[in-house]
Amino acid sequence: MSGSPALTGRGLSRVFSTPSGDVHALTEVSLEAHAGELLVVRGPSGSGKTTLLNLLGGLDRPTSGTVWLGESELTAMSEAEQLDVRRRRLSYIFQSFGLIPVLSAAENVEVPLRLVETPGDERERRVAEALELVGLAAHANQRPYELSGGQQQRVGIARALASAPEILIADEPTGQLDSATAATIMDLLAELVHERGLAAVVSTHDPLLMGRADRVLELHDGRARPRGRHTAA
Repeated sequence: MSGSPALTGRGLSRVFSTPSGDVHALTEVSLEAHAGELLVVRGPSGSGKTTLLNLLGGLDRPTSGTVWLGESELTAMSEAEQLDVRRRRLSYIFQSFGLIPVLSAAENVEVPLRLVETPGDERERRVAEALELVGLAAHANQRPYELSGGQQQRVGIARALASAPEILIADEPTGQLDSATAATIMDLLAELVHERGLAAVVSTHDPLLMGRADRVLELHDGRARPRGRHTAA
């Protein structure tokens, strides 16, 4: 793929110290994600997927290695600088949806825009656009408990898109959904990534979702096995 990567991990390792000894959760993993590309990180539970995504998004710091957003080294930034990056350049989608129960769908989508003090009129426009993109314009005033699991995850996607990020990170975004709904959500993610030119890193353990990937990085026991561009069997 041509052009400079939007997100780069170089030699990422993460070691956790425990009373019974060191746990090597990730060992020398490198990857690149380009604008308009859906990179799927695949592996069984415990393979290091969440650890890798936490490092790429600045939620944790590697024991060794570096993370770059374009030409900016995320791992060299202060906590305050990383927080600003997470609010303005990076967005997350969580397996557990991560919605605030007492807020409506629109109010949940609005949260990240309030954190960066987006003006009211602009907030309203972005929220409406994001909900329209995920097909939930008619559900703007409903609270999470009034929505299905698939609809709740769509709200999570809308919230992630509202801040117009460069990079999208999704940790098992279909993990709590049935297979049909999971396929629909992954189709939606792939479509939005390609249309909006996002660099997306999405983790999953579901082999049925590989067909939506532009590239797949396979993790086993914290080590990477690159597979290149995915082609259906």
